[in-house]
Amino acid sequence: MIRDLSESLRNLLDDPSLATEFPELAVADILFDRPVTTFNPAQSAVNLFLFDVNENVELRSNEPEIERSGFLATRRKPPRRIDCSYLVTAWPIGGIDLFLQEHRLLSQTLQVLGRNPTMPAGFLAGSLAGQEPPLPMIAPEVDSLKGAAEFWTAMGNQLRASFTVTVTISVPWVADVTGPIVTTKFAGFAPGTPTVDETLIQVGGQVLDPGGAAIPSAFVDVLDAGLRAITDAEGRFSLPQVPAGNRTLRVVAAGFQPTTQTVTVPGSPSDYEITLTP
Repeated sequence: MIRDLSESLRNLLDDPSLATEFPELAVADILFDRPVTTFNPAQSAVNLFLFDVNENVELRSNEPEIERSGFLATRRKPPRRIDCSYLVTAWPIGGIDLFLQEHRLLSQTLQVLGRNPTMPAGFLAGSLAGQEPPLPMIAPEVDSLKGAAEFWTAMGNQLRASFTVTVTISVPWVADVTGPIVTTKFAGFAPGTPTVDETLIQVGGQVLDPGGAAIPSAFVDVLDAGLRAITDAEGRFSLPQVPAGNRTLRVVAAGFQPTTQTVTVPGSPSDYEITLTP
């Protein structure tokens, strides 16, 4: 996934439409090498060295997402938001005034990266393509690399003009879990009370048309228990405290023929999926 981010940054800086506005950048190689003493590009280059990867705790979320499909639900834990920081340097080759060429090339790179508050979707590569939410991008980021002199000493190289760009990506941390939607909930009386022991069950289901589309505002009655529910916009209903055993359901909806059927409580999820005929 981090490699996909590097490829996405390369796509952005290699965009052919930049040639007129940023001619030096248009002919430069986009590299991701460690800028040590032996780093020696064959032609003018912009180098993005990934030097820091950390979780962005300010964007952390613990709220799971639940996606329903029929009687199945997929539970997704929020991904971790990871900051990837690159040190950006320019390396002109040939010609005169190399330092001024370096400044122009670095300036053009900063303009391209700095004018995008998020990574443009059209340049995202691999696993990042279509990723939501959009990937925040900050260039230049203040104080992301402290002690620049110590950094270049550690690289065995001379101090060089640079800036940092940080992009925040979403990294899945836990696999999605898919299973049936809960359709029954059991309740009973505590032992030791004088009340007669009885099991009451919360039942949930869905009312659909023959094509599988949800029917909202349908009335669902448990005739032999005096219970009623009304379906929501997704055709779902929930009936609290249904006595266990064989129960008669009657479903009525505008524009459809009423239906009556016997279900066993508790039952399987498909027992509570009711189809009405127009």
